[in-house]
Amino acid sequence: MSNSLIVYACLGLGLSSALVGGVFQSFSDFVMRGLVLTDGAGGPQAMQQINRTVMRSSFLFTFLALAPVSVLFALYAFAQLDGLARNLIVAAGAVYVIAVFLVTIAGNVPMNSRLAAFDPYSPEAIEYWATYGKVWTRWNHVRTIGSIVTAGCYLLASTRIG
Repeated sequence: MSNSLIVYACLGLGLSSALVGGVFQSFSDFVMRGLVLTDGAGGPQAMQQINRTVMRSSFLFTFLALAPVSVLFALYAFAQLDGLARNLIVAAGAVYVIAVFLVTIAGNVPMNSRLAAFDPYSPEAIEYWATYGKVWTRWNHVRTIGSIVTAGCYLLASTRIG
């Protein structure tokens, strides 16, 4: 792969990671805070709808595609590149898979599945919502930071190629 293609790959992956991080940051910064402040079933019901809607979004495609693409690009970089660029690309792949993808699969998705099982008007849903809002958002902070670090690694790597 030519240096130009590697730079473009870094820039594309960096931008994609930054976009994913921006969505997560929005939830951490104001979406979840606003939903937690709603009365009664408002928060659980809105989050159930958000979780259903995200399943048919371009965000989900980008989020999911970044995991295998980052791993493959990290393997390529490890085998074909050297120096700081290689280390940054490998770090980007590792951070994304661990702090973004696996945190989502192990932390946020199980909480979303549990929330989805409730009637949003039930006392159980409203009780779970108090915990959900705090814990889900903490995991989301990890995903936000992981996405931003990933983007930074790719963007820095793009400046070190060649």
